[in-house]
Amino acid sequence: QPLSLCVAGERLCSTEEATAGSGTYTRHGYIFSSLAGCLERRNEDSELPVVSVVRDSESQLLPNVGAVVTCKVCSINSRFAKVHILYVGSTPLKSTFRGTIRREDIRATEKDKVEVYKSFRPSDIVLAKVISLGDAQSNYLLSTAENELGVVVARSEAGVQMVPISWCEMQCPRTHTKEFRKVARVQPQFLQT
Repeated sequence: QPLSLCVAGERLCSTEEATAGSGTYTRHGYIFSSLAGCLERRNEDSELPVVSVVRDSESQLLPNVGAVVTCKVCSINSRFAKVHILYVGSTPLKSTFRGTIRREDIRATEKDKVEVYKSFRPSDIVLAKVISLGDAQSNYLLSTAENELGVVVARSEAGVQMVPISWCEMQCPRTHTKEFRKVARVQPQFLQT
């Protein structure tokens, strides 16, 4: 059957007609939508159909300017790091967006002394802030200039997850080798496991 669209807070049906599924809540004997999206009715083994609301995939979350994003470094050169954006806040993205962290946006101070390869390495997981939507709408410009932003997860040459020991170094717990990174002072709400 054609999917009907509903808005957040819309009354869908009574709890006698259906069971509340994901994206809904019940109040005073009725089921309401807790988000805007497509209404789905599924008949499962229970007597009553299950109503759920799925976010419209068209209106998928986009990284906005000012949003904190979690991204993975793909490649680096002397001028910038190329990344794939994986999360906006704590929401995983359905499709990957490309981003660039330019050398001058890595740190807030001593920008001229920053070296990209001493800040990021490919496959590092980085917290960054969106500073502009870039040129072709597909390439976001990101910054890690704040203390809370930067590398949150990095693996050493030995393939072990490294431990931050200062704002610019991480150490491999197995080999004790130190590697340079722009380390994030992580705030607990941004930790993606």
